Amino acid sequence: MNTLYYDAVDKMEKSGVDRQYIDGWMCGYLRNPKRGPQHTTPAYEAGYEDGMHQVTSHFDSWHQAA
Repeated sequence: MNTLYYDAVDKMEKSGVDRQYIDGWMCGYLRNPKRGPQHTTPAYEAGYEDGMHQVTSHFDSWHQAA
């Protein structure tokens, strides 16, 4: 696996991005099946889509509330 995955996850974690977004991004990047609808959130869905397309520029809007 290339370093994009590790670098992106590290940056998201250090930036305080919502954990659901990060989980979705990782699952999408790795092409894992989506969670069932009762276990998804808007952050997870957005992360999944970004991960599928290896997008690393959208996570700034998914920071956890302080």
